[in-house]
Amino acid sequence: MITRDEITCIGKFNKPHGINGEISAVVSSPIDLSECKCIICDIDGIFVPFFITNIREKSTDTLLLTIEGINDETGASLLVNNDMYILKKDYQDSLDDDDEIPVDFLRNFKVSINGAHSGEIVDIDDSTANVLFVISLDNGSTILIPAVNEFITAIDVEKHTMSLEVPVELLDL
Repeated sequence: MITRDEITCIGKFNKPHGINGEISAVVSSPIDLSECKCIICDIDGIFVPFFITNIREKSTDTLLLTIEGINDETGASLLVNNDMYILKKDYQDSLDDDDEIPVDFLRNFKVSINGAHSGEIVDIDDSTANVLFVISLDNGSTILIPAVNEFITAIDVEKHTMSLEVPVELLDL
């Protein structure tokens, strides 16, 4: 069974394209889907893998996907407006040194804040334009830290750790 901490969101399914089951998808991460084992969708609370049989580029960020077992517009309609995920391991394997890591990938990373506090990113609050890390500190409290590059001093993708340098005022809110 695939769990939430094993996956990262890379985009969203749009609408069916044609009548043969092809579906358009907006990809928000720099990744080559042809190198991924599968894409994953949340179907009724269960993360379900889907296997891509064909990929066509429609624009710089939109792909047309053919998925194994989806052969008509009705089948493709089941994925419309669903987030599209891949396994974090697949994403990690595809990263180049200069690729930007999507914020959702950092969920469940252990964090060190200003060298004095430690905890874990338990959620990403993207309900507003200011995306926030929801961090559960080791002392049991929860804090919100803006998910901005300026605060991130180090990321170790293999160890799932990250260091942050945050203005002290934000820790007291």
